Amino acid sequence: MASILDRVTSKVQQQERLTRDDALELFAVDDAIRLGRLADQVKRARWSDRAHFVINRQINPSNICVLSCRFCDFAAKRGRANAYEMTIQEVLERCNVELREVHIVGGLHPDWKWEYYLEMFRAIQANFPQIQIKAWTAVEIDYFSKKFRLSVEEVLRQFQEVGLVALPGGGAEVFSERVRKALFPFKIGAPRWLEIHRIAHKVGLPTNSTLLYGHMETHEERVDHMLKLRELQDDTRGFTPPRGAGFMSFIPLAYQPGKTQVVARQPSALEDLKTIAIARLLLDNIPHIKAYWVTMGEESASVALHFGADDIDGTIGEERIMHAADAASPVSLTRDHLVELIRESGCTPVERDALYHTIQVYNDHAYCENSVPQ
Repeated sequence: MASILDRVTSKVQQQERLTRDDALELFAVDDAIRLGRLADQVKRARWSDRAHFVINRQINPSNICVLSCRFCDFAAKRGRANAYEMTIQEVLERCNVELREVHIVGGLHPDWKWEYYLEMFRAIQANFPQIQIKAWTAVEIDYFSKKFRLSVEEVLRQFQEVGLVALPGGGAEVFSERVRKALFPFKIGAPRWLEIHRIAHKVGLPTNSTLLYGHMETHEERVDHMLKLRELQDDTRGFTPPRGAGFMSFIPLAYQPGKTQVVARQPSALEDLKTIAIARLLLDNIPHIKAYWVTMGEESASVALHFGADDIDGTIGEERIMHAADAASPVSLTRDHLVELIRESGCTPVERDALYHTIQVYNDHAYCENSVPQ
C-alpha cells in the first residue's frame, strides 16, 4: 500500500489538488525531509530558487485597545505604565527614503477620530511617496466600520484614496470557534474575517493571510483554517485584475508564549517546517508562502526556504507585537543581512515591494528587473 508521501507525490505530479485528509496525514508523517523536498519542488516549479524580501518597517501607532484577549501581550489599557500612542509626527519619524513598505497595525484605540487615520496616511504619502502602505487587519477594519458607522467597503475605499495598497493578514488567528471562545471571545471570528477580505478583494485590494498556530489548536483546526483560505481564494480571484487578485501570501505565525503562558513553549522548529511545507502543498492557489523570521527565528526561516517558503518578509525596523510576547528574534534585520541570509541558504535574494513586484535580483552581478515574476 502506497504511503501518504507516495500518494501526495503522485497528486503533485498530476497537478491534482490535495484534500483535507491528505493534509492531516502529512502532519503525522515522520519523514519530514521528504515532505520538505516535495514542498520545495512545488515552490521551485513556481519561483525557481528565488527568495523574496522587502525593505519595510512595522509601525504600531498605539497599543491601547478596547479588547482584552487572553493570548495577547501587546495590548494595554489607558493609564497603564506600558500604554503608548503616537502622534502623526512620531509615525513619520519611523519612515525613511529607503523604505518600500510600511506595515501599520495596532490596538483598537477608543478615542482616535476617523480623520486621524486618514491624515496619517496622507502625511506618509506626502513625505515619502515611494512607500506603499499595507495596513489594518480585518479586526481593525471591522472596528472602524462599527465605530465610525461606515460600511466596510467605504472604509476600504477611503483608505485607498489616501494610499492604502494592501491589507495584512493579521487577526485571523485560527478559524476555530472553540479556540476563539477560549482565547479571544470579543474578537471577530472566521465569518467576519473572511467577509472583510472578500470585500477587499472585490474593491481591488490584495491581501495577505495568516495562521496563528502552536497554542491550543488541533491539526484538524489548522488544516480547516487553510482550506477556508483556499476556498475564498478560489471565489474571489476573478474580482480584480490578474496582478494581486485575492491573497498574495500565506504566513504561518508561530505562537509566542510570552507572559500569557497559554502553552509552556512555542512550536518546535520541526513543527514550523512541517506547517510551511504542508501549506505550500495545500494552498495551490496562493502564490507566496512566507517564513516569518520574527516568529520562527533566522535559522528556521532559512531552512524553510527549502520546505516550500519563498519569502522571509523584510527588515521590519521595529516589531512590537511578537516581541511583547518575548520573541527571541532580533528586532530588525538590515538589507545586507537579509541578502546574506538568503544566499547562505542557497537561494537567490529578490528584493520586492509590498505587492510582490520585483525591485532587484541579487545574483553575482546584481541588476534591476522591471518585470514582475509570474
